[in-house]
Amino acid sequence: MVNTKAAYKVKPMKKKKAVDTENLSYHMMLLPGIIILFVFATLPLIGVVMAFQNYVPAKGFFNSEWVGLEHFKRMIEMPDSLQILNNTLIIAIFKMILGIIVPVVFSLILNELHSKTYKRVVQTVVYMPHFLSWVILGGIFINVLSLGGVVNHLLKSVGFEPIMFLGSNDWFRPIIILTDTWKSFGFGTIIYLAALTAVDPNLYEAAVIDGANRFQRCWHVTLPAIVPTIILLTTLSLGNILSAGFDQIYNMYNPIVYKTGDIIDTYVFRMGLERLQFSFGAAVGLLKSLVSALLISLSYFLASKFSNYRIF
Repeated sequence: MVNTKAAYKVKPMKKKKAVDTENLSYHMMLLPGIIILFVFATLPLIGVVMAFQNYVPAKGFFNSEWVGLEHFKRMIEMPDSLQILNNTLIIAIFKMILGIIVPVVFSLILNELHSKTYKRVVQTVVYMPHFLSWVILGGIFINVLSLGGVVNHLLKSVGFEPIMFLGSNDWFRPIIILTDTWKSFGFGTIIYLAALTAVDPNLYEAAVIDGANRFQRCWHVTLPAIVPTIILLTTLSLGNILSAGFDQIYNMYNPIVYKTGDIIDTYVFRMGLERLQFSFGAAVGLLKSLVSALLISLSYFLASKFSNYRIF
C-alpha cells in the first residue's frame, strides 16, 4: 500500500530573505545618485514657500510676511506677462519643429550614402557641437554676428549694409532658433540612424524589384520605419514647451531685444536674482513648473498610447 501520509506530505516553504542580497550591489550603486538628488533637488523645494511670502533673507522662510497669492495676481496683471509667454512659446515651438524635421531629413540623406567611412566622419562632425556649452558658442556667435564680424564683412563685400543681428527684434528669434537647431540636430540624427538599422533589407530588395527608385524607397520604406521614433521624440518634447533654452538666450540676448527674446526663465532670473525680488521670481517659476509638470505628464501619456513607451 502507498503511504498516503508520505505522498501528501508538503514540504515547508522557505522563508524569504529579509534583504535582497542579489540586487543589493545595484542599490548601493544608486545610493550616491539618490543622495545627490535628495540634497540638490528635493530639499530645495522648501524654497517654494517664498512664492507666497514677502521673503526677506534676514527673516528666513518661517518669519517672513505671508501674502498668499498676491505675487501670482501681480504676475497676471503685468503688461509684460503675455509678451514673455508669447516669446517663450514661439521660440520653443519652432525649436521643437526644426528639431524634428532637420534630424529626420539629414538622417535620411546620410542613410543613402554608401561610404561607411564618410558617413561616420559626417556623423561625428555634426554631433560635436552638442558637447559645447552655450557659454562658448554664445561668445562665438556674438563675435561672428557683430557689426565687425565675419557675416557683416561678407555682406559689405557684396554691397549690403551691415546688420545688427543680435540687436534687432526682427533677427533675434530666427538666430536663436537656427543656432539651437545647428547645435542639437546631430544628436537627433544619431537616434534616427540607430532606428534605421532595424529596417529589414529585404524590404529594400522588394521595392527595387517593384521598380521603386531611390526617392520612392526612402519615402515608402525608410521613412515609415522611423515614424514610431519620430512620434516618441515629438511627444516627449512637449514637456519642454515652456523651456525655450535659458542658457542659450541668457548668453546671447541684451535689453534691446527683450521685446522678442525675453522668455520665462530669463525673466525669473532677472527679477529673482538680479533685482532681488525673490518672492515674485519664485511665484513665476512655480507657475511655470506646474504647467511644465502637466505637459510632461501629458507627453508621457501620449508616448505610452501611440509609441508604447513607458518608464514605469
